[in-house]
Amino acid sequence: MNGLGRPLIIMGLILVAAGLVLSFAPRIPWLGRLPGDIAIKREHFSFYFPLATSLLISAVVSLILWLIRK
Repeated sequence: MNGLGRPLIIMGLILVAAGLVLSFAPRIPWLGRLPGDIAIKREHFSFYFPLATSLLISAVVSLILWLIRK
C-alpha cells in the first residue's frame, strides 16, 4: 500500500486542475475559437470540431505530464 499514496495524490491534483479549467474556461474568450477549429453551419445542420483547441490542450497536458515525470 505504500506505493499507492503518490499516484492517488497526483490523480487528485489532476482532478482539481481539471475542475479549475472547467470552471474558468468560459472566461477565456479565445478557447474554442482558434484558427483551425472547424465550424460548419447550414440551415438545419451545424457541425463544430475544435481541432486547433484540441491540439493546444493536448500539447499543454503532454508538457505538464512530462514535467511531472522529470
